Amino acid sequence: MQLRKVTAASAAVLALALTATACGSNEKDDAAGSGGGKKITIGIKIDQPGLGLQTPNGKFVGFDVDVATYVAKELGFDAENINFVETKSADRETAIERGDVKFIAATYSINDERLQKVDFAGPYLLAHQDVLIRADDNSIKAPEDLNKKNLCSVTGSTSAKNVKEKLAPEAELQNYGGYSECLTGLESKAIDALTTDDSILAGYAAQEAHKGKFKLAGFKMTNENYGIGLKKGDADLKKKIDAALTKMVSDGSWDKAVETNFGPANYKNEKAPEIGNVVK
Repeated sequence: MQLRKVTAASAAVLALALTATACGSNEKDDAAGSGGGKKITIGIKIDQPGLGLQTPNGKFVGFDVDVATYVAKELGFDAENINFVETKSADRETAIERGDVKFIAATYSINDERLQKVDFAGPYLLAHQDVLIRADDNSIKAPEDLNKKNLCSVTGSTSAKNVKEKLAPEAELQNYGGYSECLTGLESKAIDALTTDDSILAGYAAQEAHKGKFKLAGFKMTNENYGIGLKKGDADLKKKIDAALTKMVSDGSWDKAVETNFGPANYKNEKAPEIGNVVK
């Protein structure tokens, strides 16, 4: 009788151990983002209308979100298994290197400095740097007019640095944590211009609450090749994402996403870029 009790207890311990082992395996697979119904974590922006925006009800919308969702599906992840997380401009490389995200689709321009730390699939959109100014401001008609003006961009972005180094060396740089903060400063006249990519600026200018308040200056100061950032050396993932982006263009989903997200802003986008062709 005593033997039966010991055997039953041992069996219970063994069952618990097997259960714990199985749970541990699932958690590891989820973190790795291996597909098959597991979760994948993708970095996006959450404050950029038309590109990456979190709505009041918690939904994520925008062109980058649509691209990321399409790519994730091609990698084997349904929409309900995508975990979108905010990645600010200054945190993108760190998030990839630490493995906090599988990849990032967040108006992430491909450049030589970033390529030292991460790899990129794509590009999937060609934008241009521009400035957003108040609708009644006629003092900024060319990039050099930004000299001695308060120019805002976000920490970690290269936009303001480009202007100061190449076009308006006397511009007064103001780095804020997010574009929404820059926009508030522009409206209150604490700053004179907000600079980043025209795709981002168009999204802000087209918002219902901002219509008529701001305008794009129309300067094509740089070429910004948006790519999907991923861990350096992950050639297999890069190949799969490039294939997904190619398919998105060929089946018409890319054009549909452009029209859905940029159409209301009357944004004159460039045609879909060729994978691997980074326009200087």
